[in-house]
Amino acid sequence: MNISTDSEGFASPHGFRNSDRKQAAKELLEIVSAHGVETVRISFADQHGVLRGKVVMAADLASLIESGVSITSTLLLKDTSHTTVFPVWGEDAGFGKGLLTGASDILMLPDPSTFKILPWAKSTGWLLGDLYFSDGSPLELCTRGILKRALERLHQRNLDLMCGLEVEFYVYQLTDLNLEHHHSGKPHAPPATRLLSHGYQYLTEQNYDQIEPVMDLIRYHADALNLPLRSLETEFGPSQFEVTFHPDTALRTADNMTLFRSMVKQVCRREGYHATFMCRPNLENAMGNGWHLHQSVVALDSGRNMFVPDEGEVLSQLGAQWIAGILDHGLESCLLTTPTINGYKRYQPFALAPDRVQWGQDNRGAMVRSLCDSGNPNSRVENRVGEPAANPYLYITSQVLSGLDGIEQEKQAPTASERPYQGDAARLPESLFQALEAFQSSEFYRSKLGQDFVDYYAHIKRAEWTRFMHTVSDWEHTEYFSLF
Repeated sequence: MNISTDSEGFASPHGFRNSDRKQAAKELLEIVSAHGVETVRISFADQHGVLRGKVVMAADLASLIESGVSITSTLLLKDTSHTTVFPVWGEDAGFGKGLLTGASDILMLPDPSTFKILPWAKSTGWLLGDLYFSDGSPLELCTRGILKRALERLHQRNLDLMCGLEVEFYVYQLTDLNLEHHHSGKPHAPPATRLLSHGYQYLTEQNYDQIEPVMDLIRYHADALNLPLRSLETEFGPSQFEVTFHPDTALRTADNMTLFRSMVKQVCRREGYHATFMCRPNLENAMGNGWHLHQSVVALDSGRNMFVPDEGEVLSQLGAQWIAGILDHGLESCLLTTPTINGYKRYQPFALAPDRVQWGQDNRGAMVRSLCDSGNPNSRVENRVGEPAANPYLYITSQVLSGLDGIEQEKQAPTASERPYQGDAARLPESLFQALEAFQSSEFYRSKLGQDFVDYYAHIKRAEWTRFMHTVSDWEHTEYFSLF
């Protein structure tokens, strides 16, 4: 297989055929040929961070890298129940006349540098794509593109962001898939499950040994995908797992998290398990899942960690500015870091999760935990606000834009808190609705992400909230059915 250098499909005429891309494409096709790959999944992360796309024949891959793959534009317009929540059958769906109407096509252009062979799927490759209109203009709703543009602003200051992942999730034994016809719907009925191990045995070796077969399953596939896995841990809750990743660049971290979540769910399902990155399952004794994002800013030219403080300092100047920016925009960022209704049930005091906007020195109760020390090249800050269901590109974008604003405005971090569940610091939102209101009224995000994206994303999350408010809950039935 090869790519013709004079091909005129889509990538070349619109300036996407630089030398790095051409080399990556050449190497990709050589791997496909050498390993007998027969099909390739070309996917993009939608607004929720869920992978969507098409499966193509390997024999067509060379031309598709150049021409792109057409997909239906309504994939960008759905809430978490997979329901299209924009009026696409009129002249204007809310983005301008004729844009994203009629379930029209947009283009997914594969990024050759993201190619992987999926070890659990026979003769199958995988590629991430970026979204464009047919005229070559970027689709502003593409969340991977949003992160790329945010990072370009950081790079203009000769800075780059390194991120480390610390992700919690649950894996259960499947007992009933609930695949009867009456279980279908939007959303469909969840499966029935049972525990793999009891909880409240935080980091005990015996508990780890009970779940080691699943840990090995995850580790093997992560290694095969070259994901930078660092540790595997048994967490506090029953059947709760945690993995950490070695630091990597921000874009690769987002790509890795997207692929990791998808991999874990797929390989576990094939082996009779159910993995969920839902923040707080409605199961007895379940603890909240968090996604703690470790971050350090480095000089783009030298790689020097700009968060390492000088002797006698608590924070470096740039580290203090970065923290100040994250705190200043903490409330309006919550829709990006914690985008589900369920995620706000985690913000509770004394539960190793934050409940207000403040930072502390090596304090796991604070929203932002500083791990910066003079002479420590691994100095970093950890934002503990996120949930593992967050779109990785939007979560990391919120950190880039907020931290960069702290640098540009030369903001100063407040005094560190030693009592993270006390004091007069602003409380984190108690519901998705509060987070939605803060995001939609945010002049900061309207200026950084654009009016159209803020309104678009808020519209999708409002549709989710409206469905929730119109659904009678178990709590209501228990509270009122007998009383009145």
